[in-house]
Amino acid sequence: MATDSRAGEATAKTAEARVESAGVSAGVARATRPVGFAALLVILAVAAVLPFFMSGFRLFQFTQVLIYAIALLGLNLLTGYNGQFSLGHGAFYGIGAYTTAIMIDRWDIGYGWTILAAGIVCLVVGFLFGRPALRLEGLYLALATFSLALAVPQILKYFEHWTGGSQGIVLSKPKAPLGLPLTQDQWLYYLTLAVTIVLFGLAWNLIRGRVGRAIVAIRDNHIAAEAMGIDTALYKSVVFGVSAAYTGVAGALSALAIAFVAPDSFDVFLSITLLTGIVIGGFGTISGAIYGALFIQFVPNWAQDISKAAPWAIFGVFLILFMYVMPRGIAGFLHLVWIRMTASAVSREQGR
Repeated sequence: MATDSRAGEATAKTAEARVESAGVSAGVARATRPVGFAALLVILAVAAVLPFFMSGFRLFQFTQVLIYAIALLGLNLLTGYNGQFSLGHGAFYGIGAYTTAIMIDRWDIGYGWTILAAGIVCLVVGFLFGRPALRLEGLYLALATFSLALAVPQILKYFEHWTGGSQGIVLSKPKAPLGLPLTQDQWLYYLTLAVTIVLFGLAWNLIRGRVGRAIVAIRDNHIAAEAMGIDTALYKSVVFGVSAAYTGVAGALSALAIAFVAPDSFDVFLSITLLTGIVIGGFGTISGAIYGALFIQFVPNWAQDISKAAPWAIFGVFLILFMYVMPRGIAGFLHLVWIRMTASAVSREQGR
């Protein structure tokens, strides 16, 4: 009887601790919402005025950060949230870029329509590729997508009449419409920023809805997800298509920003760079795409400045340090820091 009594007390204490922990977590979440919303407004305000305080080259770099962020978000939807590894998203990046370049150069279509077209083309290609690839998982799927990354640059060179072959296609940067007093770099930055906000908003709503819960359930345990009535084949194909569409839009914007496309720009190294970005930024996070984009845009340049003889060795050291200090990525590290900063304050408030 005494043993049963002690066991009951231990169970009760454990339950109380869980309730208290849940209360602290809920309190932290409530405290985080207004602060997070205010921080988002500040970031958007800073991003809006950024073009007027930077040189053209630096502004081009931040435009590339936004472009990479879109591509990384698309890859994170596939890998971080759905658990499908891809080493071929550089191919979708290239397909999106060439869709825009061909439509502008060959058919003289407005660049705004080409961005939408690039997303639709990559959505269809990604869905069609993802459908038969559903039989593969893990490293086997990664190998299949790796073959896609190898094949697409060669295919682009083959259709020389459309793609310009190895010489690529040269474009002109679009000018600001309606007589806006903006330079070409400023206008491209604002265009990219607007597309980024829209796509990030759509991804945020997708993840927090029914579809988001379904794709996360497939990632965690696809057998249990099927037992719950989730059509895993359909969801995996759709997520693959949506991920490819995001990456294709990023490629289209990159073609406009750089004003040049060539097959060798979309090789396997680009796919590996995108995968590196979501690992550094944080798997399964929306904000991680921004952090990862900043990393892959600026850290290689810093490595080049530190050592021109062995820049990739320096880059490798940066990767090791980030992975050692932030094993859950930058977003996971910042989230953990925020929880530790706010949990004690919430606990004191609840104890009053």
